[in-house]
Amino acid sequence: MSTTARFDLKMDINEKKVVSRAAALVGTTMAAFVRAAAKEKARELLDRESRITMSDQDFQVFTSALNVAFSPNAALQNAISIAQKVSRA
Repeated sequence: MSTTARFDLKMDINEKKVVSRAAALVGTTMAAFVRAAAKEKARELLDRESRITMSDQDFQVFTSALNVAFSPNAALQNAISIAQKVSRA
C-alpha cells in the first residue's frame, strides 16, 4: 500500500512565477516548496485553533468553577433519574 497521495494544484502564471522564484531561492523544487509551505501553514492553523485563549479574569472564573463541588441542576437530575429507570440488556 502506498503512503503517498497526489494533490493537483492550478495557479495563474504570476503565482507560479512567485512560487518558482521562492523555491529557487531556498534551493528546492516548486513541489517541495509548496508542500513545506502548506504543511507549515496547516500546522500553525491547527495549533492556533486547538487552543483556548482567555483573559486573566476569565481564567480565574473558569478555575473557580472547576474547584466548586458539582451539583446537577433540575433538568440533569431528571435525566439521571430517567436513565436509571431504563433497563439494559
